[in-house]
Amino acid sequence: MSGETIAAIATPPGRGGVGVVRLSGPEAGAIAAAVTAAPLPAPRQASVRRFLDQDGAPIDSGLLLWFPAPHSFTGEAVAELHGHGSPIALDRLVERLCQLGARLARPGEFSERAFLNGKLDLAQAEAIADLIDSSSRQAASAAVRSLEGDFSRRVSEVAEQLTGLRVWIEASIDFADEAIELLAEGEVAEQLQQLGSAIDQLAGSARQGRLLRDGFRIVLAGQPNVGKSSLLNALAGRERAIVTHLPGTTRDLLHEQIVIDGMPLHVTDTAGLRESDDLVEQEGIRRAREALAGADRVLLLVDDASGVGPAEQALLEQLAQRVPATIVRNKIDTSGSPPGEREGPHGPELYLSAHSGAGLDTLRNHLRRVAGYHGGEGLFSARRRHLDALRRTRAALDDAVLRLTDSPELVAEELRLAQQALGEITGEVTSDALLGEIFSSFCIGK
Repeated sequence: MSGETIAAIATPPGRGGVGVVRLSGPEAGAIAAAVTAAPLPAPRQASVRRFLDQDGAPIDSGLLLWFPAPHSFTGEAVAELHGHGSPIALDRLVERLCQLGARLARPGEFSERAFLNGKLDLAQAEAIADLIDSSSRQAASAAVRSLEGDFSRRVSEVAEQLTGLRVWIEASIDFADEAIELLAEGEVAEQLQQLGSAIDQLAGSARQGRLLRDGFRIVLAGQPNVGKSSLLNALAGRERAIVTHLPGTTRDLLHEQIVIDGMPLHVTDTAGLRESDDLVEQEGIRRAREALAGADRVLLLVDDASGVGPAEQALLEQLAQRVPATIVRNKIDTSGSPPGEREGPHGPELYLSAHSGAGLDTLRNHLRRVAGYHGGEGLFSARRRHLDALRRTRAALDDAVLRLTDSPELVAEELRLAQQALGEITGEVTSDALLGEIFSSFCIGK
């Protein structure tokens, strides 16, 4: 436990009906009693109190809740002061708490203390931030499942099997002949294969969870007047971008978040790619090319009547080694082509009309497929670092299989590396630098 008592506003910035200030640490009870000039209420029972400044004048009035250690979110003594959602009153209240001995909490410090005090593992702590930041109902449900420990339990189940196999092999090392015979029997290879399959299943679910959390980044690219802004508006269901017949209308990046069957899409509309003497348009084109590099998928729009020309061909060649692209043949309402998806010389080509809406369902289905999204039911929230840890776990298991013909010591070492990578997910194996990076991304007061 930390010797310091921390305080922070736990509700979002801005005005509201209720504002909450949270205290955690050894002096939380004494500070809460001092700011209310009254004894603490019974544990976990709300009591009406006035919150007073240093002169005894009221700052606000509301409810005080008291959670003695270790029966609290952080595992420490915690007090919550529920007042009105006035930014001025809440700031004054936090200032008074700091005068009484608390200090302002760092971002995520309450959750960090909950982790350090064994109230949450690291995956559960990260799920708190994921729940707060969730952009769809499915993402929120996945974060709740992780917060309740679904992801951690599945990781722990695999870790237990891994530990059992490692103990078995290490116990045989002192008996060289038996160890060699053990590896040769094939039972270890079978267990390693089963562990690898379990990691693959876990990684598949984690990829879905990561997609729900981070979304799929789409960049609309193409020549001026091919319908990029019209397509953005059609997907968003509102007039998000200005659409005119004049080329070069879009000068900057336009970002819109869209949800397709629970999958968040981060769609970016870009300036038309062409040669221009206009300095503003040149900057827009530079930003467009920068956005292309950070996309998960590029939708390259062309006028269906014109098709893929030299400029589009050059862009496809540039993207080939970095970002996958789909050609979208727009304006079929004027070209007469039927809507749908067909394979072209450069990969999949989608025929649609952003103006009439024909073919938009095909586009949505295509995006779900290329993103690898299969729906959000039963999934848990996951992050890129989790996928990296699972990848390294799988690689160590594969190396362990290759070591079966060498020695049990080398097999045991690969299993140790696999166990270590898996332990990084829940925080059994971690570093101060990793903890700092994770919790610094949380909001203050959480």
